[in-house]
Amino acid sequence: MEKLSVVIITFNEEHAIGRCIDSVKSIADEIIVLDSYSTDRTVEIAIEKGARVTRQKFAGYIEQKNDALALASFPFVLSLDADEAVDEQLGQSISQIKSSFPSPAYTMNRCTNYCGQFIRHGSWYPDKKLRLFDKRIARWGGINPHDKVIMDKAAQAIHLKGDILHFSYRSVDEHVQQNNRFSTISAAAIYGLGKRTNLFKIVINPFWAFLQSYFVRAGFLDGFYGFVIAINIAHLTFLKHVKLYLLQKPPEIVS
Repeated sequence: MEKLSVVIITFNEEHAIGRCIDSVKSIADEIIVLDSYSTDRTVEIAIEKGARVTRQKFAGYIEQKNDALALASFPFVLSLDADEAVDEQLGQSISQIKSSFPSPAYTMNRCTNYCGQFIRHGSWYPDKKLRLFDKRIARWGGINPHDKVIMDKAAQAIHLKGDILHFSYRSVDEHVQQNNRFSTISAAAIYGLGKRTNLFKIVINPFWAFLQSYFVRAGFLDGFYGFVIAINIAHLTFLKHVKLYLLQKPPEIVS
């Protein structure tokens, strides 16, 4: 039987970290939490649940997740966010492959719980993620805050049955606040890569984001919250492009 490390990054996640750890206890040979100096009971709860906790200043989502990988004792790692949990079927799927890990990489769907309702359509499902992998040939990359696993060698990922349950926003207010924060991070990261936007994209991209989520990917089947999510996806897209546009404008000269 192969060993598996589960790594989790945290900051003020006392409401979620216990659920996350409990969901992987049957499959994890070690549970590592990399905490960004939480001011609530996150660290205390994680230690009570049997996790090994290390603390360091937050360096960015990609950077923090790579630092968490470095703390893992075993090559195969399952990387989770604190507001996620492994459902029963996914836990069984992981238990079955632990005997030999026939592939260096595994994908799974993520199902988001939004304001108490699981969302199973639209842009959020199936939200296919590569989260279980051999850290010797993989690392976190992408553009903050939208990180993704990058494989250093070509590998055929096996898709596992079951879902990562993502307990995201407990209220619409939380979603709006996160949109503002994430759009600022995204705009700065995209600007740093030399990408630019224009007034046409500021108008069209949010409109298309809504159409794709609500109609093309059938978000309307999730009822009221399917509509709210589609609007918020458009809102995030709008904010990202507006903030990027402001970054690329030359500073005004004050006489």
